[in-house]
Amino acid sequence: MADTVNGTGAGRHAVVVGASLAGLLAAHVLAEHAERVTIVERDRLPEGPEPRAGVPQSRHTHVLIPGGQSAYETLLPGFTEELREHGAPRVGTPDDIVQWQAGRWFRRTEETAHFVTPTRPLFEWLVRRRVLAGSRIEVVDGTETVGLIGDAARVRGVLVRERGPAATGREPRPLTADLVVDASGRGTRAADWLTRIGAEPPAEEVLETGLAYASRIYRTDGEAPGGTDARGQFVVPNPGQTFGAVVLPIEDDRWTVTLWGLRGAEPPLDDRGFTEYADRLPHPVVRRWLDAAKADTSALAYRTTANVRRRYDRPGRRPAGFLATGDAQCVFNPIYGQGMTVAALSALALRDALGERRRTPTTRRVQRAMSAVVRQAWDISAGSDKNMPTASGSAARSTAADRISGWYLGRVEARAPGDPEVSRAFRDVLYLVRPVTSLFAPRIARAVLFGPVRPAPSEPPARREGTG
Repeated sequence: MADTVNGTGAGRHAVVVGASLAGLLAAHVLAEHAERVTIVERDRLPEGPEPRAGVPQSRHTHVLIPGGQSAYETLLPGFTEELREHGAPRVGTPDDIVQWQAGRWFRRTEETAHFVTPTRPLFEWLVRRRVLAGSRIEVVDGTETVGLIGDAARVRGVLVRERGPAATGREPRPLTADLVVDASGRGTRAADWLTRIGAEPPAEEVLETGLAYASRIYRTDGEAPGGTDARGQFVVPNPGQTFGAVVLPIEDDRWTVTLWGLRGAEPPLDDRGFTEYADRLPHPVVRRWLDAAKADTSALAYRTTANVRRRYDRPGRRPAGFLATGDAQCVFNPIYGQGMTVAALSALALRDALGERRRTPTTRRVQRAMSAVVRQAWDISAGSDKNMPTASGSAARSTAADRISGWYLGRVEARAPGDPEVSRAFRDVLYLVRPVTSLFAPRIARAVLFGPVRPAPSEPPARREGTG
């Protein structure tokens, strides 16, 4: 078939554009099907767990939620334990977390799940080390992809060019391939590449709130400062309260603090301004923490937070032999902590689609499988952001179905802080462990529709109140 994914099989060569997490994991999967896999990366990859220019978010807060832990364990067995051995903290939920949401504190009942909170450089380095141990995978770093080889019917490789002063003036060179996977991230140029070979770029859905945030690293003696026994703090914004915060431990007895607000009211980066910004939050718990902690770095800003979904799953005049994954396919507002997990879920979808024995793995079929796994994360991120007062973009308009589901999910959010059963179901959906439909199970629906909204305490609750 003209649409067959030909990057798999004996003698086949696959090229992955970008050594992002999504790119590394895609290469790991493709190495089981192709004779050679080449990753083309703009950056010079560091030897160890160091930030790099191509990952501007690397100095901000990252979490590996339960859905991601399961996916990474499937792809890279033992990976979560390896993270822990390198110092990445484990945070139980809800008992380790002080969380304010929808005007209420969540009850800190016994742990039902946990997430891991490494720094991004550590996480990426461990994935890169595991993936590149495979002999079939080669990295060409310090090299950018500038176009595709082929036509509207089939992609046959990429055009690449070395970066740096020594490469100035050099013409791009071809790198032929049977399959090209775009994992170049949020700033992908694939739409231009496809247009240049006569193909049709995907339609884009965009939802922007203007949210901006800043992060800073603090150091402690191992104990949580500020008079709280919590391992983490979340202040979740909503349409009526647009400021937020997250405080979480990272390796080496350090903590990351991220504060956020809408553009025009973004967190300042100076020492005093960053600390005083916490006064805008609905409770002083984060300000108390900051006053008691010692800053280890200066604050850094991040402003690129739009949700963007590129609809490669929809019909269009696009070539065989080209796939998109990770942020190049769908990117989320980073505050929801889904990116690292979706990268792994997309790789699992690629693995399963290529391993399908009953049907030929065509490009369209594989891309649809990879697009399907991002839907829940998109619905969570874009669905929440759609309610913010500054929401704009092609995906900002609410349909009648959106309004009905939004009404129900609003009741879920209102009851989750005080009802442990609803809280657990809500977390399982947010953690990409269970589908959104699980919130409509009879027991949960009864509690959501008819259960009381418990009064909100004025102070953060103590650890492990029990489950009654």
